[in-house]
Amino acid sequence: MIAAARRTTELGLIVLAAIIIVASYALASLGRSASLPANVVPFLGVILGLLVAAHVATRVLAPAADGILLPIALLLNGIGYVFIARLDEDKAAQQAGWTALGVAAFIATLIVVRRVRDLERWRYSFAFAGLGLLLMPLLPLVGHTVGGARLWVRLGPASFQPGEFAKIALAIFFAAYLVEKRELLEHGTVRILGQWFPDPKHLGPVMTAWGFSLVVMVFERDLGSSLLFFALFVSMVWMATGRGTYLVIGGLLFAAGSVAGWMAFSHVQARVEIWLDPWPVADGRGYQVVQSMFAFGTGGVAGTGIALGSPGRIPAATTDFIFAAIGEELGLMGSTAIVAAFLLMIGAGLRIALAASNDFEKLLAAGLTTILGVQTFIILGGVTRLVPLTGITLPFVSYGGSSLLANYILLAVLLRISDNRSRGGGDDAPAGTLPTTPADATVASPSR
Repeated sequence: MIAAARRTTELGLIVLAAIIIVASYALASLGRSASLPANVVPFLGVILGLLVAAHVATRVLAPAADGILLPIALLLNGIGYVFIARLDEDKAAQQAGWTALGVAAFIATLIVVRRVRDLERWRYSFAFAGLGLLLMPLLPLVGHTVGGARLWVRLGPASFQPGEFAKIALAIFFAAYLVEKRELLEHGTVRILGQWFPDPKHLGPVMTAWGFSLVVMVFERDLGSSLLFFALFVSMVWMATGRGTYLVIGGLLFAAGSVAGWMAFSHVQARVEIWLDPWPVADGRGYQVVQSMFAFGTGGVAGTGIALGSPGRIPAATTDFIFAAIGEELGLMGSTAIVAAFLLMIGAGLRIALAASNDFEKLLAAGLTTILGVQTFIILGGVTRLVPLTGITLPFVSYGGSSLLANYILLAVLLRISDNRSRGGGDDAPAGTLPTTPADATVASPSR
């Protein structure tokens, strides 16, 4: 009964998402040329085909999975595509292809990963794979720089960002490691200033995460990914142990790394200066931020209307600044709807984590949800000048094939965890583990 109700809810929400996407696409065309495009029917067919394929795959392969996540992801993907098509038709064609591949990766993940707990046995393989992917752009010949950041790998005609896939591999490793070492990390053996701390050798992964985040920031010149990976591990340690001490340690390490990076590297200083006051360099380094502020101001409450604004004036409007384009043409109401969609997605992910039947699945679901939440916060905060701007994609919305593929794989793993729990396919957690201790409540804390 639960499975049938969830799939019915999912189908209804997907139909609603399809109506919104197609209507937005039609409005974008009307705003541009005052006529419906000739390809609106084929577009409708492709959109409906992808939505139906994803729904049918979930119905068959994960019938008891959460019914909210997939429709929200497809809606965000569709809205992002509409704005990409409105700004750059060539990129829109590529994004359509990547969306189809993303849905295929989603289905393939559901087929291959039938029992998430099995991933725990491959923890160190995922660790080496994640670190290798993270550092791959630094390799000569294959790694290359785009937009000042060395994040890309080119293999023949294909280019991709390996860091997008590294975040999933590292989340799996972190979850497996913390399940194994949770008691050692939770109960200290060394007393310092009246507080019990774990043996320093067990803090090695925290220091390693800090070190690799600095490597990414320094050598790849990517502040966003550096913050994402470090925040992922520190938050997972906290959720596993329930000890706020790790948040304090992580905060101090992050502060130290940030200050050192600001003192040593000009690109970090530039990002901070633009964040504090972009107007003195509005015709240079601060141009993007200033134009995004004008876009939000022009949009007002209701927006100018799709294709009736001028978001093309914003550099990188299809990638880093797509939220500014949405803010101009959909206004405060449309921007709030996008933020609400991400909050619903994060809430659904944390609900899956709380309901998971064993420690590994619980931590993995929380970690994957943290990736979505932190990544969304970093880019939305940067575009709105809440935090310094970093080059990172808005999940499911921004242009980018690597991001779409990775996020659809992440989504499939979350749905598999939900399905295993709802159908009783997960292993029962032993007494005294995360599902039955007060530390369990901390899994939901990051959403506050």
